[in-house]
Amino acid sequence: MKNDSLTIADVASLLKRAGFTPSETELEALTGYLTLVMKWNKVMNLVGPYSWQDVLTILIIDSLYLNQFLRSLSLPSTPVTWDFGAGAGLPGIPLRALWQDGEYYLVDVREKRAMFMEQTVKRLQIPNTNVYKGRVENFMEEHEPADLMLSRAFMPWKKLLELVGPNIKPQGRIVVLALEPIPTDLTEGWSVEKEISYKVGKDTRYFWSLIKA
Repeated sequence: MKNDSLTIADVASLLKRAGFTPSETELEALTGYLTLVMKWNKVMNLVGPYSWQDVLTILIIDSLYLNQFLRSLSLPSTPVTWDFGAGAGLPGIPLRALWQDGEYYLVDVREKRAMFMEQTVKRLQIPNTNVYKGRVENFMEEHEPADLMLSRAFMPWKKLLELVGPNIKPQGRIVVLALEPIPTDLTEGWSVEKEISYKVGKDTRYFWSLIKA
């Protein structure tokens, strides 16, 4: 699969330098996603003025760390997962190329971004991955509580717990990608399960797993 200089071999090489060695099937899906992002980005500014190399090593890389992180948690075998403000399908679509447990919902209120995600999920044949166009409040009213919610810059964590917390199952989790460690003043009813950190360029990024009592 090509997009100018974009090939599966190029993607594999960059990911190997970052410490990741996806399978051939996973590499094909990641390359397919990256190709579609760069194509759509020309007309709707999905990710800003990045090269495909930057999209891979600055944005998609979070999904690979998230895959490892989720596999280290004691999740249900078929979790229901919510991904709000999914936009360009990050972290969800590249994550689902690697981690396909349970049912996954990508939610965004913006029509063009929802259209991009729908077509991308269909094109890449990613199973059990759904796109919902609309407000998260409406989505939660229409769906049963989740086992897992992923937040990548959706909203500040305190507001997130207030909004989404009542719709997470007991012993369910919210996993937050942040640029700072877990705060000490957590909202009552939540506790820290696990945290990892990693470097992307000059930034240190963190994943926290918060578990509901």
